[in-house]
Amino acid sequence: MHLDPARLYTDIAPGPDGGQAHWAETSDGKRIRLGHWPCAGARGTVLLFPGRTEYIEKYGLCAADFARRGLATMAIDWRGQGLSDRLLPDARVGHVDVFSDYQKDVAAMLRAARSLNLPRPYFLLAHSMGGCIGLRAVMEGLPVQAVAFTGPMWGIYVVPHLRALAWSLAQFMPRVGQGHRLPPGTKIEAYPAIAPFEDNLLTTDPQMYAMMRDQLAAHPELSLGGPSFVWLREALAETKHLAGRSAPNIPCVTYLGNNERIVATDRVHKRMAQWKGGRLEIVPGGEHEVLLERPELRKPIFDGLEKLYLGNITG
Repeated sequence: MHLDPARLYTDIAPGPDGGQAHWAETSDGKRIRLGHWPCAGARGTVLLFPGRTEYIEKYGLCAADFARRGLATMAIDWRGQGLSDRLLPDARVGHVDVFSDYQKDVAAMLRAARSLNLPRPYFLLAHSMGGCIGLRAVMEGLPVQAVAFTGPMWGIYVVPHLRALAWSLAQFMPRVGQGHRLPPGTKIEAYPAIAPFEDNLLTTDPQMYAMMRDQLAAHPELSLGGPSFVWLREALAETKHLAGRSAPNIPCVTYLGNNERIVATDRVHKRMAQWKGGRLEIVPGGEHEVLLERPELRKPIFDGLEKLYLGNITG
């Protein structure tokens, strides 16, 4: 697979030394950005699937945590976000034509990992929207030996009295040529750039929240605002479809903040209750971004991930 060098903003990505980024082309001709951080003597590689609006640099700290535990990391900018190809004239709107297109990004990421000879075996860590993409990927045979999810988007939280309206608008607006517009209640600006730290939906750690804001201020081209009606339609359909499928037969741990307010927590509890060999860990006091929480919350999570991954090396 041909890979061209891409920018990795090391000024805002506090990851291990030697981090690199690459451009890769998907099977449908989209240019996506991949980043990886090596680890001397690595015992495997974590394939890190970020959430909606996110970008590779946001996970430099996580890569450093994994490197200290003997694991390399590879992360991705999904199509429509980060430095990957944006899909609408207004690049600030999050969009995907069909949710299964993200699986083409996964396939390109896997080809790149093999081309770069990243240490095997592979493990999956998938956050939020990445958790939805990752669940389908694992169901369809992603070659990983253990999986972990954080705040997975297996359902989108909508206040009960607005659920029918959200579903109706997600179907109707694309049919009348307005699928590129933002749903009510969403904003064109990136959430950390405009929301105060107090009672934010992402983290209780002021330093982590400041890092997110500083990253976007330093490189505003990484910013992404609310999703399009088409993205919402596709996400609702995908989460509904996946809810009807059985859990794959693979070791799994899911971490969920007990103050999660972005994804539908009932879907997470139901999925993990039915996952043979799976375990749900509730993070006390945690918000949506449990990987970027206070140190006393993050450390047990990374200790648990180390145990999950290194304890499931076979072959």
